[in-house]
Amino acid sequence: MSATAPHSAPDSGPDLGPDDYPLSVNRQDLLRTPTGKPLSALTMEAVVAGEITPEDLRIAPETLLLQATLAESVQRRQLADNFRRAAELTAVPDAEVLAMYNALRPRASSREALIAIAENLEGKYHATVCGALVREAAEVYERRNLLASEEES
Repeated sequence: MSATAPHSAPDSGPDLGPDDYPLSVNRQDLLRTPTGKPLSALTMEAVVAGEITPEDLRIAPETLLLQATLAESVQRRQLADNFRRAAELTAVPDAEVLAMYNALRPRASSREALIAIAENLEGKYHATVCGALVREAAEVYERRNLLASEEES
């Protein structure tokens, strides 16, 4: 599948290249938790003191976008696109991600069900790159006869 982020508009943020990898070593100044804590704040002492929440241990979408920038700097466009989709999915509850994963299995969903997932991603979560991927899956599944009938989905 080839649903990708638009490449004419680069990600906003710093200009990164191979020398910045890994970010946790070479550009720790750019990394924050989803709650805004710097990576350096994630210490065992902070955990013991109760200063770290489960949300602090999740990856921030900004970190995934930085990883996408790094991947593109070494011509790994597909990996960069995967990071962009992952960044979008950080806004989607885990249960919905799992349901979408199951719905995207061949013959698990009708075309209409897949389009509804894409519309939900785009409308509710502003996940346009993920929505495009689900729409593309619906088209490919239709061409290859991999859709469920409306009654089955």
